[in-house]
Amino acid sequence: MTQLDPALFSDDAIPPETRAANEAIVAAMTGMAEWWDVGAQKVREARARGEGAFPPPAKSERARWIEIDGPAGKLKLRAVAPAQSRGVYLHIHGGGHVLGGADQQDRLLEIIADTTHLTALSVEYRLAPENPYPAGPDDCEAAALWASDHLSDFGGSKLAIGGESAGAHLSAMTMLRLRDKHGRTPFQAANLVFGVFDLGLTPSARNFGDSERLILRTIDIHKCGEAFLPGLTPEQKRKPELSPLYADLRELCPALFTIGTRDALLDDSLFMHARWIAAGNRGELDIYPGACHGFLAFPTPQTFASLQRQTAFLNAALG
Repeated sequence: MTQLDPALFSDDAIPPETRAANEAIVAAMTGMAEWWDVGAQKVREARARGEGAFPPPAKSERARWIEIDGPAGKLKLRAVAPAQSRGVYLHIHGGGHVLGGADQQDRLLEIIADTTHLTALSVEYRLAPENPYPAGPDDCEAAALWASDHLSDFGGSKLAIGGESAGAHLSAMTMLRLRDKHGRTPFQAANLVFGVFDLGLTPSARNFGDSERLILRTIDIHKCGEAFLPGLTPEQKRKPELSPLYADLRELCPALFTIGTRDALLDDSLFMHARWIAAGNRGELDIYPGACHGFLAFPTPQTFASLQRQTAFLNAALG
């Protein structure tokens, strides 16, 4: 029986390095312009230059772009390969369906590629508000179908999927789309990191508030949701095809859910992990005391521990 240790959620459990990182993030974000005030593209460009709370995204000399046919023209995949590949890790980046890019986490892709011997393919999906639902999910679905059909091009038969934040949401949506629309369950592992699984907002997302700008606040979730699903009520956003927490989760692959206790999306991972197991799937839950949303971008001991746990999970699930 899976049990959670209440000590994980205690303030006393937060490591000093995590406290210091959180304080630095809040200080860096104080007074920053909101993307909905200045425009999403302006904030995307600033992030790509390394401006703001997130460190500058280092580019990999090993990375290359692959173009495939997508639902709206050519679709780009950012590829980082290990020395010897045995398959594909389909990666979907985060950013609230509004920000981010496939070339902004090359170091993460390198770590995953080198430790799992999978070629990491990160999807450059279309972003809201310029391209609201279903553009992003359609792109991820097309990338998943292509990857599952071209595994032999990447040295093997192993296929995993994963992403962070909105990327974890899109990963779950992609698995469900392939199962329900195409009768395919090709993934052998899912790595779902601080994901959003209820677009109508779980209690932690609703109650986090807006006073502390620790990467993600309640208002950020609302604004990103409005951009991705314009005009829908919270209840309409909870349709199973939009919010995976409410979907039929049977016959899916083993999944690891990673979350910090200072993340507004804490309940999303707690609830989704429980439902994953209740549906008859293997599921693991990795909780980091005090870690905020997006904590993998910041070099703390928790970040390194999480990356080790993620790659160990992938290797164990893939065999």
